Amino acid sequence: MFAGFGERYHLDKEIALKLGRGFGAGMGLGLTCGAVIGAGLVLGSAGGEIEENDRQARYRCYDAIKDFISRFEARYGTIRCNDLLGVDMSTEEGRKEAQEKNLFATVCYEIVQNSAQILADLMQPESNAALTRRF
Repeated sequence: MFAGFGERYHLDKEIALKLGRGFGAGMGLGLTCGAVIGAGLVLGSAGGEIEENDRQARYRCYDAIKDFISRFEARYGTIRCNDLLGVDMSTEEGRKEAQEKNLFATVCYEIVQNSAQILADLMQPESNAALTRRF
């Protein structure tokens, strides 16, 4: 997710992939889906330049992430990796089961694609004027 949008914010794809590596499989513990975390990284990157003590920019980013998560949960019912995949990604057995069931190429692929669309929709002026005013 982060690598796919990274170039837009002048982030090298390889660096973005490395930065996002630890977020897959719900940070390796089956917690928050890596696509959701990646969307948060993109929304943070889209928020403009960092200014000291710019709490309003931070709060706008929080609101954008909240909107993303709301849309994600409306589609999938949860943001937890283990629940999305139906396996325990915190264990070697769960990761092996996910590989055997080809979940990364099927379920995860669909989730990443749909997350990218949700994110793109959120960032379009005609989709949500209040959100795009933030970016």
